[in-house]
Amino acid sequence: MEQVSSTGRPVQITVTDGYDLKGFKGDTPVTFIRAEFSQVVLGDSAKVTVSPEGTAKYNFTSSFEFNPEGGITLDDLAHKPVFLTMTEVLPKEKKQKDEKTLILGQAVVDLLPLLEGESSFETIIPLHPVPGSPLESLRSGAKQCSLEVKVFVAEPLLTTAQILGGNLLKVTLEAAYSVPESFIPVGPLQNYMVGLQVPSVGEKDYPILFKNGTLKIGGEREPVPRPKKWPIANILAPGANDIPNAFIIGGPYEEEEGELNHPEDREFRNQAECIKKRITWDLESRCYLDPPAVVSFQKRIVDCRFWPVEITRVPLTTVPKGKAAKFDKTKCLFSLFRDTGHHLIQNNKIGGINSPLSKLVVSKNLKEDKAVKEKDIEGRPRPGDMQAPSIKSQSSDTPLEVEPSLSHNPEGQQYVEAGTYIVMEIQLDKALVPKRMPEELARRVKDMIPPRPPLTRRTGGAQKAMSDYHMQIKNISRAILDEYHRMFGKQVAKLGSDMDSETLEEQKCQLNYELNCSGKYFAFKEQLKHAVVKIVREKYLKTTSFESQEELQTFISELYVFLVDQMHVALNQTMPDDVQHAVSTIYTSNEQLRLFAFEAEVNENFEMAAVYYEERLVREPQNLEHWLDYGAFCLLTEDNIKAQECFRRALSLNQNHIHSLLLCGVLAVLMENYEQAEIFFEDATCLEPTNVVAWTLLGLYYEIQNNDIRMEMAFHEAFKQLQARMLQAQVTKQRGTGTVEYIEEGGKVESSLGPWGITNGSATAMTVEAEAAAGPRDPSYILDDFLEESSKLQSDSRENILSLQYQDPTISQKPSNILVKDIPAKKETSKCQDSSTFLHPSPYGVSQTPATIFMETIRFLMKVNAVQYVHRVLAHELLCPQGGPSCEYYLVLARTHLLKKDFAKAEEYLQQAAQMDYLNPNVWGMKGHLYFLSGNHAEAKACYERTISFVVDASEMHFIFLRLGHIYLEEKEYEKAKKTYLQACKRSPSCLTWLGLGITCYRLEELTEAEDALSEANALNNHNAEVWAYLALVSLKAGRELEAEQAYKYTMKLKLKDETLLAEVHMVQEAVGFGNPSF
Repeated sequence: MEQVSSTGRPVQITVTDGYDLKGFKGDTPVTFIRAEFSQVVLGDSAKVTVSPEGTAKYNFTSSFEFNPEGGITLDDLAHKPVFLTMTEVLPKEKKQKDEKTLILGQAVVDLLPLLEGESSFETIIPLHPVPGSPLESLRSGAKQCSLEVKVFVAEPLLTTAQILGGNLLKVTLEAAYSVPESFIPVGPLQNYMVGLQVPSVGEKDYPILFKNGTLKIGGEREPVPRPKKWPIANILAPGANDIPNAFIIGGPYEEEEGELNHPEDREFRNQAECIKKRITWDLESRCYLDPPAVVSFQKRIVDCRFWPVEITRVPLTTVPKGKAAKFDKTKCLFSLFRDTGHHLIQNNKIGGINSPLSKLVVSKNLKEDKAVKEKDIEGRPRPGDMQAPSIKSQSSDTPLEVEPSLSHNPEGQQYVEAGTYIVMEIQLDKALVPKRMPEELARRVKDMIPPRPPLTRRTGGAQKAMSDYHMQIKNISRAILDEYHRMFGKQVAKLGSDMDSETLEEQKCQLNYELNCSGKYFAFKEQLKHAVVKIVREKYLKTTSFESQEELQTFISELYVFLVDQMHVALNQTMPDDVQHAVSTIYTSNEQLRLFAFEAEVNENFEMAAVYYEERLVREPQNLEHWLDYGAFCLLTEDNIKAQECFRRALSLNQNHIHSLLLCGVLAVLMENYEQAEIFFEDATCLEPTNVVAWTLLGLYYEIQNNDIRMEMAFHEAFKQLQARMLQAQVTKQRGTGTVEYIEEGGKVESSLGPWGITNGSATAMTVEAEAAAGPRDPSYILDDFLEESSKLQSDSRENILSLQYQDPTISQKPSNILVKDIPAKKETSKCQDSSTFLHPSPYGVSQTPATIFMETIRFLMKVNAVQYVHRVLAHELLCPQGGPSCEYYLVLARTHLLKKDFAKAEEYLQQAAQMDYLNPNVWGMKGHLYFLSGNHAEAKACYERTISFVVDASEMHFIFLRLGHIYLEEKEYEKAKKTYLQACKRSPSCLTWLGLGITCYRLEELTEAEDALSEANALNNHNAEVWAYLALVSLKAGRELEAEQAYKYTMKLKLKDETLLAEVHMVQEAVGFGNPSF
C-alpha cells in the first residue's frame, strides 16, 4: 500500500487577476491582497494599482505546509477555507506618517478539490464586500467583483488507497425548534452550542462543535433555500460566511425520513417552525475519514445504534475569579442504525434530530448512491423509551457517560415538555458499502438465466411441405384444364350441357393420350415429385431406407391414400363444392382456460388443471404470464423444481419483468440458494425502485440472513414508496379541482410527479421525534398464541413489542374488504390435498389501498402460492404499529386453517373478522365456504345468500354462486338454483356453471333449455362424464335413441363416479326401453 510522505508538502495559492474592482477614492485605487488559512497570515501581495476598467494583475503566490503527521492535516483542508482579504491603500495626506488602509472585501477559496484527488485547480471566486465598502454600491445587474485563483500541489495529497477507501463526512446543523420558554433573547448573552464526536480510529474521536446559535422569537418560517455557512468565526464580509454552492433546501414533511412526518404531526411542525422560538445555526462542518477511520465508523454503526449529540447553553457574561461558570447541557441520542446506519452504509446522505435524552431515528437505504437528507426530531417520549441505554466505547469496556433519566433531570425535562427537536443533515461523499450497479446485477442475472430468443419460424417443416404440395396440385390442375380447353373447347361450347357420359369418356382418353405422347404427363410427375419427397421427409419423418419390401408397400399405400386426400383438399379449395359447409368450432380463450384450471385446482383435480395450464403454454409459449401461472400451480402442488423452471423460463423471455425476478428470488430462497436470491431481489429493486413488494421481499431476505441493518433499510424504503403512492393518489384526486398545494411549508411546494408519487430534486429529509432514550426491544414472532389473548392484552402487547424497525409511520386506514388467495401461516408447506379452499382473487373482489407494506406483500405471495414466506410476513403485519390484527388479517388466518381442514380455528378467526367489519362480504363468503366444507349446508346457504345481497361483491363470487346453486339443487329449490346458475353463467361461464344450469332445467322438465345448457358445457369440456350423463337423460326423455346411446357410451367411457346419477340413467333407460346397447 502506498504510504503518505512524512515530510510536509507545500500547498500553493496563487491570485492571478482581479476583475470589476472599485475603491473608496478614485477610479484607480491601489490594493493588495492578504492570504490567511487557519487564522494564520500566509502573506501579503505587492501593492497593485487597479486599471480604469477595474482589473488588476496580482500574480501573488502564498503557501502553507501540509503535514498529515502534525500541523495542517486533511481535516483542516476539509472544513477550513483560505481567506483572501483585499485592502485598499489610501493616498497619504499632508503631515501623515503612515498609510491608511481600508478593507474592501473578502473572498473564500474552498480546498475541497484537493481531497478529491486533484493536484491543481483554477477557479474564479466572488469578492464579497465588507459593510461600508464601495463594492456594496454597485448597481444591480453589474458584474460582481471577483478574483482568479489557482491552487497547486506538487503531487496529490491523497494516495490511491486513500481515494478508494477514504470518505468525506459532512454534518449540517440547521436549527433547534420549539425550544423551552425559559430561553429569552433579553438578559445575559448565551452561546448556544451543539457538539458530537465522529468515530475515528483507536480511542480518539474527532469532535465536531457548532457554536454561536442565534435565538429567534419566531413569527415566520426560515426561508428556503438558504446557504450553508462555514463553522468559522470572525469572518469580515457577511457574504464570505456562505459555503459556495451549498444550500439548505428543505421539502415536504412526507419526504423526511424521521418521526415527525406523520399527518398528525403537521400542526405541531407548522407551529414550531412558524410561531415558536427556535435556535438557528445553518452551519456545515466537514471531516475527512481515512480508510481505517471508515472501517471503524462501519464497526461503530454495527455495534452501537446511537450517536450522542450534546446541546449546550453557555452564558457569555464574565465569571468572577475562583467561580466556575454555570451552563445548561443536555445529551441527546439518535439512532445511528436506522438513520445513520442504513443510510450512510448504503447511501451517502442522512440527517438526525434529537432532544434531551431522546432516541432518534435516521433512515436511508444502505446501498443508494443518491444523496438523501434526513431530519431527526426530538421532543416527545414514547412508551418503552424512557431509559437511556449504556453506550460502550470501541476501545474501552467502560460505558460512556449517560445522563440520568428524565425524572432525575429537571433541566432535560423542559426540552421534552417543549417538544424540542433539532434538524441535522449528515452526508457522506461515498456510501460506506458500495452498491452493486444495475448493470452488474443485470449481467449476473443474464449469466444465471440466459435470455431466450423468440422461436423463429422454420422455412421447412410439415406445414410448408403440405402447402407446397397443394400449390403444385393447383398449378398442375390449371395446366391440364388449359390443355383440355385447347383440345375440346369448341366442342364443349357447341354441345353445352347436352354432353353425354360417352363423350366425356372419349375426351378423357384423348386427353390422356395427348399428355403421354407430348411428355407433359412426365413433366407433371417431375413437378410434383419434389413436393412428395418433402412430405415423406417432413410429415412422415422417413429419411432412411426400408428394412423390408412389405414395410415399403405398406408405407406406399398409406402415402397414396394421404396424397389423394390432400389432392382433393387442394382441388376443393380451387373449385369449391357448393354443397360443402364449414364446420363451426368453439374456441376457448386463454382466459377461459385459466378459469377452468382454477376450478380444477379448487376441486383438487390437479391432473385436469395441469392439462389446462399446459394447453395455454402450447398455444402461446412466448407468453410469460402463462409460465408464471403454471409455476404458481406447481408451487401449490409442491413441485418446487418445476416451479423454478417455469419462473426462470418467464424471466428468460423478459429479463426486466419484475414479477418474474421476484418469483425467481422466492424460489431461490425456498431452495436455499441465497446468493442468487439476493441478486434477483436487488435487481428487481434497481429495475423498479418504486415497487413496494420488491423492497419488502428484499427486507425479508435480509431478515433470514440476520442482517438487521439492511432489513430495516429495505422495509423503510418499501414504506417510503407506499407513502409516495398514497400521496400521488391524493394529488390525482385534486387534479380536477386545480393546483395542488401543500400547506406544510406555509406555501406551495413545487414537486415533480413520478409514476408512484412526488419526488423532489432535493435530498430526502428526515425527522425523528425526541423521546426518552431506551434500548430497542427485539420483536418476537407470535401469531396464534397472540390472537388467543383478550383484546385488551392485544392492545397492551402492541405497545410493548414495537421495535426500532417499525417506527416508520404508515397510512392510518386499514383495508378490510380484500379477500385474497390464502396460504398457511406455518413454515411447512401445506399438502396439496388440503387445498380445496385455495381460491384466487377474482376481478370482482373489493379493491382498496393497502394499509401496510406487509399486507401488500402477503397478497402477492398468496397469489403465487409462496406458502413458506407468508407466515413471516404475517408476523411482521402483526407487529407493525400501523398494521396489527385487522379484518383482512383474520381472513388470511382463517383461510390458512381452512387449507389445513382446521375448521374450529378458522371459525374462531372468522368471528374476529366479523366483529371488526360486520359488513365485509368476504367474511360472509368465507364463512359460507367454511360451513360448506364442514358439511353444514344450511349455515353455508345463509352465509352465501347474505354475501350476494351486499352491494359490493366479494372477491370469490364465482364459487359462491356455484356452491349456493349446488345447495339449492340439494334442497330441490330449482327456481332459485336456476337464477343463481344464470348469474354465474353471465359473470364467468364455464363447464360447471352451464352444467348446473342444465341440471336445474332438466329437473324443471325444461328439456330444450337443459339441452342447450348441457351442450354449452360439453363444448367447453367434453371430458366431463356428468355432462354426458345428463345429455343421455335429456335424449332419453326426448326419445332420441341414437343420441342417447352415444351420450351413454361416453358416460361409461369417462367413468362416471356419481353412482346415484348412473342409477337414474339406468332407470330411465329401462323405462323408455332404449339407450343402453348392452340390453
